Amino acid sequence: MKEIPIPYVRSNQAGIVIFLIAFFLTQATWIVAALFIIQVIGLLFGAKANLFIRIARPFLMQLVAKSRTEAAELQRFNNSLAVGFLTLSLISLLFGWTVAANIFAAMMGAAAFAALLGYCIGCTMYFQYKQFRARRLQRG
Repeated sequence: MKEIPIPYVRSNQAGIVIFLIAFFLTQATWIVAALFIIQVIGLLFGAKANLFIRIARPFLMQLVAKSRTEAAELQRFNNSLAVGFLTLSLISLLFGWTVAANIFAAMMGAAAFAALLGYCIGCTMYFQYKQFRARRLQRG
């Protein structure tokens, strides 16, 4: 199973939070669009292609060597959720629905911020999804 060092995961989460704070302060659509592109590239090509990880990598080399890791499958699930929320926020912005766009962006930002503090909402959803699938398979 592929693993991603926690410092890389945290750098992505921090990048998300920073971009979303900038969005809330400016309400600039291009910020959400840029964040969307960064996350889609990470989803399509893996964590090593993520801009936030690429920027942080030189500063994290010593931490990465002795850090814990997270499953790449779990990170891919979390990244999919991020892309989903950013897609909804971006579509809302393009239609001029600023309240909806801010709600979706806030949900994404809250999840990333909570993960930085140690609670991964996406991980909880992933666990529940796996439990649901396992129960369905057991029943038949």
